[in-house]
Amino acid sequence: MAEFINSTPSSQEPRKRKRKPKKPEKPRPDFPLFPHQNGSWAKKIRGKLHHFGSWREDPNGEAALTKYLDQKDALHAGRTPRPHAEGLTIRDLVNRFLTSKRHLLDTHELAPRTFHDYYGVCERVIGVFGLSRLVDDLGPDDFERLRNDLAKRWGPVRLGNTIQRIRSLFKFGEESGLIAKRVLFGPAFKRPSRKVLRQERAKKGKQMFEADEIRKMLGEAGLQLRAMILLGINAGLGNSDCGALGIRHLDLDGGWLDYPRPKTAVDRRAKLWPETVEAIRNVLGKRKNPKDSDNDDLVFLTKFGAPWTKVRMTEEKDETKIKLFNDDAVSKETKKILLALDINGRRNFYCLRHTFETIAGDARDQVAVDHVMGHVRDDMASVYRERISDDRLVAVADHVRLWLFA
Repeated sequence: MAEFINSTPSSQEPRKRKRKPKKPEKPRPDFPLFPHQNGSWAKKIRGKLHHFGSWREDPNGEAALTKYLDQKDALHAGRTPRPHAEGLTIRDLVNRFLTSKRHLLDTHELAPRTFHDYYGVCERVIGVFGLSRLVDDLGPDDFERLRNDLAKRWGPVRLGNTIQRIRSLFKFGEESGLIAKRVLFGPAFKRPSRKVLRQERAKKGKQMFEADEIRKMLGEAGLQLRAMILLGINAGLGNSDCGALGIRHLDLDGGWLDYPRPKTAVDRRAKLWPETVEAIRNVLGKRKNPKDSDNDDLVFLTKFGAPWTKVRMTEEKDETKIKLFNDDAVSKETKKILLALDINGRRNFYCLRHTFETIAGDARDQVAVDHVMGHVRDDMASVYRERISDDRLVAVADHVRLWLFA
């Protein structure tokens, strides 16, 4: 009978046990992954553990980090990472869009504030969708999630404006030929309804002043702010309008203001009251020398020789971060006198423009009121209308003056 050779080691020769490799330390304190005991670089995301490769083969974690950064947008959003495919990514769309807007900014066809708003919108889109997400992969559920994220941050008015800008971003992609098929936003990605906007306005209360309140403000205001308040209620000027008002826009001898709106470049003309003309003359008589020659024509200058309203945009050298600085001395000084007079409610200087529109409307010549306000209506009459007689503008001005000083 054959005898098999016993290959089992002798009990006198103990079996050598393999040592487990020692877990590595994190390469640096801010490294987003940790070495798991099963031998992988791992991270817990949304309550679930995810693995990004072996730390035995990748002790420095470089390959694992690359994989994590590639998949993190999808994982943090609760989606399964998709394999790489060719196509337009959110990164590509945003960069092309902002480059186009930057060109308009450089040629002064776009205001710094508007560019900053577009930039902020792109940041929110990236924050929700991620840089590497394919645009063609977006669907109604993604835009519904984006809207929910925006609604948690902002009120109805800003939410509506942001949704409109996001639609402009994707419309740019379609019109530029970057997006091959129409983007499906779905039924949920809409601006808040008019009912919601009315409810929001009701919470704020009336955004206008009564005649006795304005008279108190005129009595409390300093030389320059008094003239601005009169321009606000006489001609519907806002904060930025006063800040950018030039001497060239005024005919003080005739008592007229010809001043295209800085925001829209729409022509407007208004009859100035004797009180307004006198207040402006007083300002010009004590006007400071401008600190910058570019401001030689400005009517209103602070005690430092600077404009009352300034918008300044700064950015990092690599253009990765853009900040907007809005210095509005008109708003600040108005707030001081409102507090001093105990005129409550969430009102500000711009409410004078609301007040003018409201009271001037009682003159029963909305066309003339629109011309003073610099509003343009989307109707055929506005297309064909070439001018408005000064008599109609005088009638509007007289009506508001009678209301204020009666």
